[in-house]
Amino acid sequence: MTLFDNMTTVAVYTAITVTLLIWFGAARNPFTVAGLFLKEMIFNRKYMLHFVAVILILFCNKLELRIENTLTQSYDFATFFQSIEGNFVSTLQHTFENKYLTVFLAFMYVVVFQAMLIASIAIYTNRSKDRMMFYSICYAIMINYLVAIPFYLFLPVNEVWLHDPQHVRFLMLDVFPDFENQYRALSGVDNCFPSLHTSISVTLAILAVRSGIKRWAWFCCICASIIIFAIFYLGIHWLIDMCGGVVLATVASTVGMKLSRLTLAQRSRRGRSITNPAHVQFLREDAK
Repeated sequence: MTLFDNMTTVAVYTAITVTLLIWFGAARNPFTVAGLFLKEMIFNRKYMLHFVAVILILFCNKLELRIENTLTQSYDFATFFQSIEGNFVSTLQHTFENKYLTVFLAFMYVVVFQAMLIASIAIYTNRSKDRMMFYSICYAIMINYLVAIPFYLFLPVNEVWLHDPQHVRFLMLDVFPDFENQYRALSGVDNCFPSLHTSISVTLAILAVRSGIKRWAWFCCICASIIIFAIFYLGIHWLIDMCGGVVLATVASTVGMKLSRLTLAQRSRRGRSITNPAHVQFLREDAK
């Protein structure tokens, strides 16, 4: 069952999903939230710089792929990973394989994953008291990529389906037949450890819980769990990749929150008043 014909289809699905997620998470007209985002980009220099920094770090992933193509290493740690965890991925895939489940999990992996990130930024822009969360998510995403990219360069690990094609199928191709030509430019086939799909989705879940927006926290936690299941089911990641992603997410979200507090504290020291009680309380707690 083909769900994605090309990246244009992915973009359309993503735009629709982002709109629905903003409406759900912010409990507000998504177009109003989009207007607030544009306003912040124009009139708030610090906001704009943080957002641009996130965009630039995402482009660093593409730069990593170009650098990787110039390297001459031929080693692959997938064999070592499989020697530790055995046939975990193949067993899981064979146990649950179903054409309808494949469509659902492919949609979660390709569309909902990136829609969660975009919607999170919009939702935290929506409320002034969530500005701390906006800075937190910016820092956390940057940390995720800055830590992962060196591993991708110097610790190449092929995806499970490529390393063990006799036992594991790349089920994504059932839903997105041209995945290798259309989507692969965004992610190298040996960029497995740590799993960024795991680390970023778990990062979003942790920050959603810290934000205090209960409906969004529940949604992100459920989606993170489904995406983690999807990386195995689709035949992409090793169990060790997932473990590394969870550790990275925990570190990135924790450091991201601390850097956000420092950012707000610095703003306060420069004479800019922080009128929201939530910000003041957060800074007091951090100082103890």
